[in-house]
Amino acid sequence: MFRRKIYDKLVEWKKESDGKTALMIEGARRVGKSTVAEEFAKHEYESYILIDFSSTSKAVKDLFEDMTDLNYFFLQLQLLFKVDLIERRTLIIFDEVQLFPLARQAIKHLVKDRRYDYLETGSLISIKKNVKDILIPSEERKISMYPMDYEEFLWATGDSTTTPLIRKCFEALQPVGEQLNRKLLRDFRLYMLVGGMPQAVSEYIETNNFRKVDMIKRDILALYEEDFRKFDPSGRASMLFDAIPAQLAKNASRYQTSGVLKNSRTKKLSNIIAEMENSKTVLISYHADDPNAGLSATENLSVFKMFVCDTGLFVTLMFKDRDFTENIIYEKLLSDKLGANLGYLYENAVAQTLTASGNKLFYYTFFNESSRHNYEVDFLLTRKNKICPVEVKSSGYKAHISLDKFFEKYSSRILRKYLVYPKDLAKDRDTLCVPIYMTQFL
Repeated sequence: MFRRKIYDKLVEWKKESDGKTALMIEGARRVGKSTVAEEFAKHEYESYILIDFSSTSKAVKDLFEDMTDLNYFFLQLQLLFKVDLIERRTLIIFDEVQLFPLARQAIKHLVKDRRYDYLETGSLISIKKNVKDILIPSEERKISMYPMDYEEFLWATGDSTTTPLIRKCFEALQPVGEQLNRKLLRDFRLYMLVGGMPQAVSEYIETNNFRKVDMIKRDILALYEEDFRKFDPSGRASMLFDAIPAQLAKNASRYQTSGVLKNSRTKKLSNIIAEMENSKTVLISYHADDPNAGLSATENLSVFKMFVCDTGLFVTLMFKDRDFTENIIYEKLLSDKLGANLGYLYENAVAQTLTASGNKLFYYTFFNESSRHNYEVDFLLTRKNKICPVEVKSSGYKAHISLDKFFEKYSSRILRKYLVYPKDLAKDRDTLCVPIYMTQFL
């Protein structure tokens, strides 16, 4: 198993909760939820039971029909799984719990009993059919799991020194040097191409073959298409997803749904987009109509940009019209020599990095009267009751007109301005120019 940061959060939950709550790990399919749950059980408990609701027997499911006699319930679990349950030292995992909502509802009674700990994993756990007619337990805490971030990717490749090094440079505002910066940028582009889906990372490490990695990613994209059909049989969610690269390539101020779907009713479309966001397969950045420390209070749910949850999947989605993404394309992307303007690819990578770091995504567009020009700030972060605007560039050019105009408009609200780009760390007056591999520290 790859080392994942969420493992430490599970350990923290076990210590703090002491059986008073269950923990739900939610995330898109194939991000590693089941794997980390079982590893946690193996190393932190004396015994565990994993109930996989995608394959478990009817006999197990029938136990959840009547939760009035928990002694009988636990006795049957031990017999069916041939595992001894040890009070306060056993973890019971409900894997893919969205497939059997009755088990999720049972959490209330099981946690109240306090004999054992409970961990749930699921995707699409919030869509209507998966919560219909059940009482969502208040004893359930939720934690989101995302694809492997850049540091986790480096760990997987055996590198545990790079991140602490660049963190020190970032905190000291010290450039890493031209030669090291080139290497770090190439390593980060490799991460962008492979992505953070554990299967794809494993395939890359084992084979060093981009074609095989690409096939893994295409299989995952096919699974996501299946997931979309579960809440949208019409296929509109799939069309919206497939159009993400084209929409970002337009460099428009919002995702233009009318350019993808014709004659779709606003309410129905809003529901589909909400379900896509809940599936964790996409990341949505909403427009903040009045950018300040309380960004969520002014988010405009009808004006947004959409990104793919994993930049590696995004790369494959870009070339979905071909049977496979040829190695030559990967090689050119890796060496930064592909002719197309790939600013939107870098933007997706930043969106993924900021989300993995615990940030909700927002952006801002505005019209400047003096220049008679529209400007856009790619991302807005909240820090210390102030905001930090972020502009993303795929070139080494340090122009940041949008940031400057934004500062003129909202100077009293701004803590720091960031330009994320593929060059070494530098300061350009009051703007901090940050290489993309340092985005994780913003």
